[in-house]
Amino acid sequence: MRRFSVGREVAIGLGVYAVYLLARRAALRGDGRERAESNARRIVALERRLGIHVEPALQRTVLPQRRLVVALNLGYATLNVGLTVAWLIRLFHRRDHRFHRYRRATVVAMLGAQPIFLLFPVAPPRKLEHLVDTIAEVSGVDLDSGLIEKLYHPLAAMPSIHVTIAIVTARGLRETSASPLVRRLAPGYPLLVTAIVFVTANHYVLDAVVGGMLGRLALRLTRGARA
Repeated sequence: MRRFSVGREVAIGLGVYAVYLLARRAALRGDGRERAESNARRIVALERRLGIHVEPALQRTVLPQRRLVVALNLGYATLNVGLTVAWLIRLFHRRDHRFHRYRRATVVAMLGAQPIFLLFPVAPPRKLEHLVDTIAEVSGVDLDSGLIEKLYHPLAAMPSIHVTIAIVTARGLRETSASPLVRRLAPGYPLLVTAIVFVTANHYVLDAVVGGMLGRLALRLTRGARA
């Protein structure tokens, strides 16, 4: 019998976040920031060789639309986590047996990214000279100061956990939503998230590619798994 325990789910969520913060702390030790900036330059160089370094062009296209950029900044900060958590809570309250599979996939995706964050720290593109930190310069929010800086991992660009979780959430919405419209729109959700992380200069193309692969792997590993 699969359990629907609020206490259990809160403990799982806090445990995953604790692992995330521990990985953050370890990555920031010593020369972590220097390594992350060096790895960021390597990713850009590889993208240029592959002809896929499209992030600057996307930014230049969208930056004149200030209101749109503000909306995209808000989407980056809240959409991904908010939608996934709200959807999982809805499944939980419905006592939908599929909740356990998708919660497990989300946890596997999050934990699967931590060794990469630790072994290959990468600074986000907004830290590079040829890209704009839209959250700071347009929305006026500095992610790297005060309490905000302590709540997230600043060297975790690779892979894009935003895209990873969007892949899991999109699959889940397509399979569990009672709304035909939501089921039709769900496959496009990862594309929206990918566009947002590019325009806001928070992830590289290669981050999104690896994030997408991780999301699909998490879904495959948890197929048919019991909670």
